[in-house]
Amino acid sequence: MHIYLIDQVDFFKCLADQTRLDILMLIVKQSERCVCDLTASLDLSQPKISRHLALLRTSGVLQDRRQGQ
Repeated sequence: MHIYLIDQVDFFKCLADQTRLDILMLIVKQSERCVCDLTASLDLSQPKISRHLALLRTSGVLQDRRQGQ
């Protein structure tokens, strides 16, 4: 398990984007979500969701778990 310390400014910059904030709120409310669930809930394309998830992961806000395809 990795513990990431994130700078407060970077954390809030990451969440300043409405799509990333929406993704995080869905995950907080509904626990783990796959990309297909997020695309349906937010009515956005898979590449767009994946790009936002990558930013959330690299900033240390989220961790990912890959299962299946």
